[in-house]
Amino acid sequence: MTELHRLTLAELNEGLRARRFSSVELTKHFLARIERLNPALNALITVTGDQALAAAQRADQQLASGEAGALAGLPLVHKDIFCTDGVLTTCGSRMLSNFVAPYDATIVERLSQAGVVMLGKANMDEFAMGSSNETSYYGPVKNPWDLKKVPGGSSGGSAAVVAGRLAPVATATDTGGSIRQPAALTGLTGLKPTYGRVSRYGMIAFASSLDQAGTLTFTAKDAALVLRDMAGFDPRDSTSVDTPVPDYVAALDQPLAGLKIGLLKEFFEGLEAATAQLIREALQVYERLGAKLIEVSLPNLPLSVPTYYVVAPAECSSNLSRFDGVRFGHRCENPKDLLDLYKRSRGEGFGAEVKRRIMTGTYVLSAGYYDAYYLRAQKVRRLITDDFARAFQQVDVLMGPTSPTTAFDIGAKVDDPITMYLNDIYTIGANLAGLPAMSIPCGSIGGLPVGLQIIGPHFGEAKLLNVAHGYQNETLWHRDIPKGYE
Repeated sequence: MTELHRLTLAELNEGLRARRFSSVELTKHFLARIERLNPALNALITVTGDQALAAAQRADQQLASGEAGALAGLPLVHKDIFCTDGVLTTCGSRMLSNFVAPYDATIVERLSQAGVVMLGKANMDEFAMGSSNETSYYGPVKNPWDLKKVPGGSSGGSAAVVAGRLAPVATATDTGGSIRQPAALTGLTGLKPTYGRVSRYGMIAFASSLDQAGTLTFTAKDAALVLRDMAGFDPRDSTSVDTPVPDYVAALDQPLAGLKIGLLKEFFEGLEAATAQLIREALQVYERLGAKLIEVSLPNLPLSVPTYYVVAPAECSSNLSRFDGVRFGHRCENPKDLLDLYKRSRGEGFGAEVKRRIMTGTYVLSAGYYDAYYLRAQKVRRLITDDFARAFQQVDVLMGPTSPTTAFDIGAKVDDPITMYLNDIYTIGANLAGLPAMSIPCGSIGGLPVGLQIIGPHFGEAKLLNVAHGYQNETLWHRDIPKGYE
């Protein structure tokens, strides 16, 4: 039983159904690892041990009776941005440090129906705003590969949980790269589905036209297993798209011969030589599998960072206006009047990065600057989307690096927001265009993982997962475990 954490989600699923171990045994194993390893990682905000064991007992009964859901008995951690009925849902903030959600987010509900066992809620950058998981009210998350390094953000807690083998899967969200960048920095498979493929109902909003729920797992096969139950139309979410959900697992083993891979020219300009070499070695694996490489240029892609940092703060300033100290969340003590209640509750409840983005967003939406900034950013967003559309007329998927660097030191960029924002330079484009994208491990530099990014056309998750799975069948990077977490 000591080796359970080394198994992928698919292998654990097979073991549960073959009755080689029970869900209760599996749950106890991971809860023990959380108790032992989480204090150093700071990866979880809330641990739901009693609730998890009760769910595991139910799963074992369902497995025994043959009435189990597709994911019955498998342990999972939810990012603390998803509402969970009766469980603290903080969004990594002081503002919601006392908020117990009265309902389940749609993805929580769907995965519960599939039989997953929730072990707890993962730490995250405050309101998902950050690229390093250093803005959390609960303190920074540490990278299992090196505790002095960041795990990436905002889904750094979810990434550290899976990379440290505290759970085989964690949910996450990606607004500008917050699944893929942590996946790259911690050696995981991170999947951001198409905008609208997975319901946003019950996911606390940061930037509504960009936010998308996804997964952090060991392998593409694991991601396919979970996405199959997460995805699908939700009438409670006005941005949810009513389109059929394919069987992602069934499509995994299709041959890659004839696959046309677009190399994003802009992604390789100025890239560190060591990272570029690992990316090119990964591309050689695809060539051996019969894929064809084609250089593709997206001329407007370099504008994605400035475009994002107008659009996202604008939407954040609107979405976060609801946190006013009146209905829920942090409330200041002894307010003199309504204005004092608003000002002090928000001033005390929000951290520096969230305040920075609210102020930026309010500025670009103000009467004198709306046309100069927000409207212009939306026009550039359309140009970036059109660039991607033209590229997908020539190729099946696009590839390049996920992150410009490996994991950096905690505190190294926290005082320089522009340098911090540039960590998302390769990931933001897919969010602006609403495209599915993923990061898979393709090597390491100095003992720190490097990620290969794969971007597909709208609702092309099946092809993305197939392409990633083909690479993982030929390599072992996804099997690497940080020292001390074996």
